[in-house]
Parts: sequence; structure tokens; C-alpha cells
Amino acid sequence: FDFGGNMSTFEKKFGKYAVSNLSVILIMCYAVGYIIELINSDFLLMLTLDPYAILHGQVWRLVTWIVVPPASLDFFTIIMLYFYYSVGRTLEHTWGDYRYNVYLFSGMLFTIIASFVCMGLCYLMYGEVFASPEQAEAIFLAGSTIFSTYYINMSILLAFASTFPNSMVLLMFIIPVKMKWLGIIYGVLLGVQFIT
Repeated sequence: FDFGGNMSTFEKKFGKYAVSNLSVILIMCYAVGYIIELINSDFLLMLTLDPYAILHGQVWRLVTWIVVPPASLDFFTIIMLYFYYSVGRTLEHTWGDYRYNVYLFSGMLFTIIASFVCMGLCYLMYGEVFASPEQAEAIFLAGSTIFSTYYINMSILLAFASTFPNSMVLLMFIIPVKMKWLGIIYGVLLGVQFIT
């Protein structure tokens, strides 16, 4: 992929299939998830990215995990979603639809791959814990909420901080902060979360 000014061969060939307004679609998926959560939160668990359930026939989870919202709905979540929407739209306009699509869809693909790798590591390291299928199913269902679009959103923010490092945002609507510092803080948080 050539992310310079030139179109890559892939972009020339597949650029016409790029989805426009992908940030809007992602926010709409969250809205559907919040509605499902309000109506029946147990049903939302049937949509999470659970590799154990996927291997046992629940293949819809490969797609439906995208509607599982990254946090419970409150005033600050709405502000956060608006922030991610505006940052995502800016990246989409700067990079173009195709490159933004490649970025987000590859992030989603890598999240799916990571869930299966994590399941494999759990079996390798703690195989005796998953002796019964019922126990394994319950454990992986409980852990499936970890694999959400939270990290996709974080990657959007990090990409924005890399693309526009000197842009200013108002932290808590008061404190002006350059995006590069916000990106560094998010990067450190991701590193700590990964280690722990």
C-alpha cells in the first residue's frame, strides 16, 4: 500500500468498493447496540466476538461484534462517540475512503485473529480449566466482551494524533492539549493494558 500521494495498484483496482462515511456507519452500529442493550442485555452477549462460540457454529459473531458498544451509554459516552466521529471523518477526508476503509477493516480483521490466538493460548496454558465444554463455553462467553471496537476507536485516535500531531483539543472542555500528547498518553495506556 502506498500511503503517499499516489494511488496504489490495490486502490486503483478496489477503490470503487470503498464504503463512504464509515465513521457514521460505525456510530450507527453502536446506536443499534445501545438499543439492544436497553431492550435485552442478555441478547447482546449473543453478538460478542466469542471464538469458542464461532467454532461451535455461531458464525454471525464474526460480524455482529461490531454493534457491541465500547461503554455503557451516558453523557460522557455520547461526547466520546461524537469526538471519535469527528476525528474519524477528518481522517476519512484526509486519507480518502479507500485508505480509511483499509485501516478500519484491517483493525477489525486483526481483532478477530487476536481473539482466536488468545483462545489458543488459553487452551495451551490452562487446558485443564477448560476440561468440560460447558465450563469452556461460560469462560469464553464472559471473556468475549474484551474483544470490542474499543481498540479500533483507540487506533483511530492514534492515527489522528500521528496525522495531525499539532492539532489542539480541549480536554474536559477546558484544558488545551496537542493531539501528539493525547496520542502518547493513549499509547502508554494501551501498553499498560497489554502488559496487565
